[in-house]
Amino acid sequence: MLGAKDIAFLLVGVGIKLLLWPAYHSTDFEVHRNWLAITNSLPLSKWYYEDRSEWTLDYPPFFAWFEWALSLAAQWWDPRIVQLDNLGYATGSCVAFQRLTVMVSELVLFSALGRFVQASGGTKQSKIAAALMFLSPGFMFVDHVHFQYNGFLFGIMVYSLVFAMEGHDLLAGTTFAVLLCFKHIFMYIAPAYFIYLAAGYCAVFRTRRRQPVGRCDLDVGASAQRLAKLGAAVVVVFAVAFGPFAVLRQLPQLASRLFPFKRGLCHAYWAPNFWALYAFADRLLILASRFVPAIGHAIDLSGLAASTRGLVGDTSFAVLPDIPPAATFIATLLAQIPAYAVLIRGSSSSGSRNKKRRSGSQRFIQSVVLCAYASYMFGWHVHEKAILLILAPLGLLTAAPTQGTLRMFAVLSTAGYYSLFPLLFGSQELPIKAAVLLIWVLCSLALLKSDRGLSAWHCLLRAERLYVLGHIPLFIATELLPSCAFGRLQFLPLALVSVYTALGVTYSWLGLIHEFVL
Repeated sequence: MLGAKDIAFLLVGVGIKLLLWPAYHSTDFEVHRNWLAITNSLPLSKWYYEDRSEWTLDYPPFFAWFEWALSLAAQWWDPRIVQLDNLGYATGSCVAFQRLTVMVSELVLFSALGRFVQASGGTKQSKIAAALMFLSPGFMFVDHVHFQYNGFLFGIMVYSLVFAMEGHDLLAGTTFAVLLCFKHIFMYIAPAYFIYLAAGYCAVFRTRRRQPVGRCDLDVGASAQRLAKLGAAVVVVFAVAFGPFAVLRQLPQLASRLFPFKRGLCHAYWAPNFWALYAFADRLLILASRFVPAIGHAIDLSGLAASTRGLVGDTSFAVLPDIPPAATFIATLLAQIPAYAVLIRGSSSSGSRNKKRRSGSQRFIQSVVLCAYASYMFGWHVHEKAILLILAPLGLLTAAPTQGTLRMFAVLSTAGYYSLFPLLFGSQELPIKAAVLLIWVLCSLALLKSDRGLSAWHCLLRAERLYVLGHIPLFIATELLPSCAFGRLQFLPLALVSVYTALGVTYSWLGLIHEFVL
């Protein structure tokens, strides 16, 4: 049951998001309008073949059914929304419908965070962590301006993590399987789930009589039974999602939509990860070649026009070696090793059953964070919006963080949310994004407390404080200076944002590895 304070907070949140109503919306707005039309106007057999718009359906089946459910309401609200040939339709009624559906669907996140607060004992710190997540600049920018449904999807993710906190591991795994059938980007954190469920749920150990204290044997029968339960639950979920398309023999077509590998290494705007630093280093070497003859003679600049300029497509480099998809896959797997180490270390912890469960669920969330980090840092064609996949589970850990965890969260959240600024490039959105991020950062730095009672700001080292404050001159240089100030280097403002925030993302990644593993 929602209390008066919960309702008041929800209304405040809705009020803030209503103020963003007239703001810019990206092409994703038309993407989802087109998906409403596809699922409403066409039979199931044609959903993943329809291509009269370039914004074809490329999410898993559960999200397609979600769009279908919304389309029933859209047909009643304004029938023109669900007309296939009505491309680019964005009248006031259409904008109103799609903005409202984002707010309504985000109630899943609100409900999940309420359960998280209960699972955390209803502490003041857990309430602050939940409030900061619900009103995070990420959801504000990406969902309520740029336009997507991440609040709804991450609400399902939070539910899954909270189920693990409560000891309902089978329900946690089943919920995660459902989430994968909504959006396949969550595959990035699947390894953490696999190891956690295999070791924490499926493996059952028994202590036999006359056996040394602390030694347990694997109960093969009970373990096999739990494995069968988990496997059956996952199979049922995927059968419900993909079964109809298997019957229609459309799985290859569906797979081609879900995994378009023809895109280049870097997105149009370099997501602030390792490859952004790599691409920027390539640009610096190109510039150096003009002043250092030895470098200029050693490289071939004939393909410079096609090199790292932030375009979607095959990304090639002028100086540094090109990166094939296989290399990013191997790098991601290697970078996920710390996540596995967290789970292995957690499985050997001692103490009471409740203490081990709390410790195990916390380490599970830590492993999810590091798994998401690895994919973000080294994945192929990473979108800047994927930073939410790290910040959401990490935000749950701020309910009772160590000083090191809180420091890294402060650095990452500032850099990560600032890295979303290029999504909102209009002059009308300039004061909005600046005010939203500034207020949120100030609140998080002041209100979040470490396990020793220190605020996030007081936990930060001097260099970390300077880095956080460095976003102010970065904002002035990249947002307030006229474009003519950069001359022929028109891509420089985006590159500066990408590189500066990538430094913070990388630093916080290394810091959390040290905090969680060492």
